[in-house]
Amino acid sequence: MSSYDANVTRLRVPVPLAGVQGTLALEMLPQVDPPEGGPIAPVTDIGEVPARVRREFERQAWHQIQRTTEVICGDRPVTQLVRWTSKPVYDQINHRAQVVARAGAHEAGFGRGRRPVVTPKVQSIHTCFVTPAIAEVSLRIRYGARSRCIAARFELTNNSWVCTEMIFG
Repeated sequence: MSSYDANVTRLRVPVPLAGVQGTLALEMLPQVDPPEGGPIAPVTDIGEVPARVRREFERQAWHQIQRTTEVICGDRPVTQLVRWTSKPVYDQINHRAQVVARAGAHEAGFGRGRRPVVTPKVQSIHTCFVTPAIAEVSLRIRYGARSRCIAARFELTNNSWVCTEMIFG
């Protein structure tokens, strides 16, 4: 120990926990008041569509995203999506399936062998029709104990819904 350290008295002053922490300025105090501006309005469609069209579209989107998650996990070949996706979305799904296959030591589209299988399941869907021929959806996918989300845009082309954009979250 140096002579400097022996002569220095170190004081520890307790610092109280601030109501706002860190660089993001997250408020640590509980919110007890309702948000400003009144209640939040429910999400509504921009374009008007009949209830029957909405139900049919949501059923198709639900099944298409379920198939997409199965392709990515290696349970289905990616070629099953060729009619229902645009070229960029097809390539994106194919690339993601290849990456998952390399990480899981199986071939994409040929099953996962004898490993324990956890199948992803679509849990919920939220739809907004931009026009009667364009719809955007967000879906929650359950994979084991975890949940993921997918946002997608579908366009009506030749009487079938084609996925033109897909974002994985």
